[in-house]
Amino acid sequence: MRILHIDSSITGANSVSRELTAAVVENLKQANPEAQVDYLDLAVNAPSHLSPVSIGFRTGQQASTEAERQENAISEALVSQFLAADVIVMGAPFYNFTIPSQLKAWFDRVAQAGRTFQYTATGPQGLAGGKKVIVASTRGGMYSTSEIGQALEHQESYVKVMFNFMGVTDVSYVRAEGIGMGPEARAKALEAAHASIDALVTVAA
Repeated sequence: MRILHIDSSITGANSVSRELTAAVVENLKQANPEAQVDYLDLAVNAPSHLSPVSIGFRTGQQASTEAERQENAISEALVSQFLAADVIVMGAPFYNFTIPSQLKAWFDRVAQAGRTFQYTATGPQGLAGGKKVIVASTRGGMYSTSEIGQALEHQESYVKVMFNFMGVTDVSYVRAEGIGMGPEARAKALEAAHASIDALVTVAA
């Protein structure tokens, strides 16, 4: 098993999503002692947002400058790392109703025509299937329990759409919700999230 462990929270040691992804990866390693883990911290080392310099992999345009060659190399490294993984463990905190821009930048680099999806006569087709994704989803408030909250949520829904688009349909969530609503709510959310990890890891393993 090859595991790609991705964190994107900017809050460091105070991050709940980092706590949860670490727990998921540790449980996976215990169940699979020979597992290899690649770690990507997007809060520390995120790809730049798409620009005229970094768009070459989408347009097929050959790099003509050193800056373009460097950006193409980053895109190639990220998509190759993603394609090599059997399991992706992703920390996706909730920032302003969606995921961190650093994580969006990662998705922008790995969504590559001909590598992770292709266009066909009947529409787009994912090429990166057969993977298991476990997402540590953290939120300060409660969004899953009301229609208004669900309408405002573009975090889990966005992650699911992006992975599905690339052919990855086995996407599960370890959710800690309401962690900003006081110590008691935070403790309850963490307890529920950790309790869900064992079941998810058993399936992934």
